[in-house]
Amino acid sequence: MDDRYEALRLRNQLCFPLYLCSKELTRRYQPLLDKLNLTYTQYVVMMYFWEMGHASAGEVSRALLLDPSTLTPILKKLEQKGYLARRRDPEDMRSLSVALTPAGEALKEEALAVPGRMANCLGLSEGEAFRLGELLGKVLNNIEKEL
Repeated sequence: MDDRYEALRLRNQLCFPLYLCSKELTRRYQPLLDKLNLTYTQYVVMMYFWEMGHASAGEVSRALLLDPSTLTPILKKLEQKGYLARRRDPEDMRSLSVALTPAGEALKEEALAVPGRMANCLGLSEGEAFRLGELLGKVLNNIEKEL
């Protein structure tokens, strides 16, 4: 390959191993999440609510970097499953308030095994995993600044 195109080699792209890791991690999550009757994105939304308890749909959208058009069907599906309750804010009917239900809280207990099982497949020490998380957080912050 001509040296002018060295920057276009897959091995020189940070985005490619990040893409592959994301794809493969999501694939590894799925058998664990099937037992919880959740997709990966639903799991991420549930983790947000397990931490926060309740929030507006806008807050969830901003925190998880999900477009409202992507988030709305996820929230509806999680409500159908009985894990979340959605209500219009009586003071601002444009705002949707979302809260964890008792069934959603109970699902948290079932999900406790997932992080440990996933950590085992990564093959990283606790320190390496922490450092990788820090670096990825830095990348996300820098990307968000550019938007």
